[in-house]
Amino acid sequence: MSALTAAELASELHRIGAIRFGDFVLKDGRHSPFYVDLRLLIAHPPLLRRVAAAMLERTQDLAYDCIAGIPYAGLPLAVAMSLESGRPLIYPRKEAKTYGTKKLVEGVFKDGDRALVVDDVITTGGAKLEAITPLQEAGLVVSDVVVVVDREQSGAASLAAAGLALRSVGRISELLAALQNSGTVPAADVARAVAFIQS
Repeated sequence: MSALTAAELASELHRIGAIRFGDFVLKDGRHSPFYVDLRLLIAHPPLLRRVAAAMLERTQDLAYDCIAGIPYAGLPLAVAMSLESGRPLIYPRKEAKTYGTKKLVEGVFKDGDRALVVDDVITTGGAKLEAITPLQEAGLVVSDVVVVVDREQSGAASLAAAGLALRSVGRISELLAALQNSGTVPAADVARAVAFIQS
């Protein structure tokens, strides 16, 4: 399978509607002139597989025992990476079950295992840190996070402050530049997106 470049990623995500331009309200209440919705990847299995392969390629030099997918958008990516690599999958629950095992982390692992954390997009990094806490409390060692798209809005710095390293298939500035250079997206839309990122 050929490596997925940032330009190809940009083109494919735009093609399936996973990068859109307009006026979108983000989780923190801010209005963004663009939106990245990687949940759409599950409707395109060949592309999902290529993206997972690219994530594995970006992390091939790392040592880890299992792949930890962050619910919900990170789980399909983590499953695809697990199937592609043969590494076991685990995931932190958003809330503990009140019945059965009452576990906060699903899957099979042992104390001291190293987990590679997987998600779709990173903005500020807050959601990643929240998801990593139960993994660490369960005895897992987490030092690396991989995402498809880095929105370049302080996420990498937030993770670094917590001793975590970030890797991505593409940074949003690269994807926006590729879309503009290919003539896929009007320069005005890209300029608004870049201005928002830099603000």
